[in-house]
Amino acid sequence: MIYSSEHIIITHLQPEDALQLNKLLVSNTERFIRYLPHTLAANRTLQSTQAYIDRKIEMAQNKTEFVFAIKNSRDKQIMGLVILKNLDWELKQGEYAYCIGKQYKGNGIMIEAIKATSTFAREELKLQTLQIISHKTNASSIKVAMHSGFEWKKTLVNEFTPLNEAPVNMELYELRNEK
Repeated sequence: MIYSSEHIIITHLQPEDALQLNKLLVSNTERFIRYLPHTLAANRTLQSTQAYIDRKIEMAQNKTEFVFAIKNSRDKQIMGLVILKNLDWELKQGEYAYCIGKQYKGNGIMIEAIKATSTFAREELKLQTLQIISHKTNASSIKVAMHSGFEWKKTLVNEFTPLNEAPVNMELYELRNEK
């Protein structure tokens, strides 16, 4: 466990999370498909989710990517994910991707999770710059970035290509650990 509060627990993804993770992703496909197509594609069946978790555990051991499960403190159900990816150990930098189930949206859970994982990234992983890249129409994601202490830096032209769409510009937000 990397964080615990009255509302949420944040843990590294574990093999026993497969069924809950699969249910979360499959039941929220419409919400997640535009910006998390690879994660969804890797979790279509319970068996593929088990393989996804195995790969993500290995990636965490190799320090190439970290996937954290956000769980409800009461019933330990997975409510969402925080993914720390595109790690650059020379620059001491990483990028967040995240998702939360529709029924948990709008309660400040993701803001709390990003703040908690940012503390972990700074203190345990010694990362100095954390990034969130979001589309300007994704108001919820921008709210998470801004309320978690990230600052808008610039527009990234043609940064991301959603499935079956033309490339779109994305907004870069950063949180810097000033030493």
